[in-house]
Amino acid sequence: MITEYSALASEPLKTCASFVRPSHTLPARVKLSSPATDAMTDLSKVSVVSVRAATSMNKANAKMIKYGVRLLLVLDDEEQVAGIITASDVLGEKPMRFLQQMGGTHADILVSDIMTPQSELEVLDIADVKNAKIGAIVASLKKMNRQHALVATSMPDGCQMVCGIFSATQIGRQLGAQAQSFEIARTFAEIEAAIAKG
Repeated sequence: MITEYSALASEPLKTCASFVRPSHTLPARVKLSSPATDAMTDLSKVSVVSVRAATSMNKANAKMIKYGVRLLLVLDDEEQVAGIITASDVLGEKPMRFLQQMGGTHADILVSDIMTPQSELEVLDIADVKNAKIGAIVASLKKMNRQHALVATSMPDGCQMVCGIFSATQIGRQLGAQAQSFEIARTFAEIEAAIAKG
């Protein structure tokens, strides 16, 4: 059967060889009236960065730094979303509160100790997002009092699949704000200031 096919020509791999990476690029500048998808990290085009609940908080933080992200999806043993952990979880008050209650050192803190569990997460529906403007996403983030929002699609079996992520910091950058803070109130104040400038 293989004799029906001719082998392709091959050549040595050059020392300068690299590899293709997903090229999901968001517009540099947007307005509140721009389509919401102009500010969404589309997980069908960009690999999500994830971590296991039993990973140490310090390793999760190092992973965020390595990949330049401020949110990791926390996965369980079945590869389902168990929660999220953000830079503000790691760098905020949660670790200190955990140590005060449980004792130990920073090295003892696991992702599961400070993550936001799946039971406390809300998601935006992709069908709504596709028809929304960025202003509605900013209002949603502010209402949820969160830096990030997950976007999900409903599956035929009734389950959901996370397919996108919004970041208040990313939206702020695209609107022209210089949001460098992990504080939610400050991020939204900077977004509003950028909007006021026009």
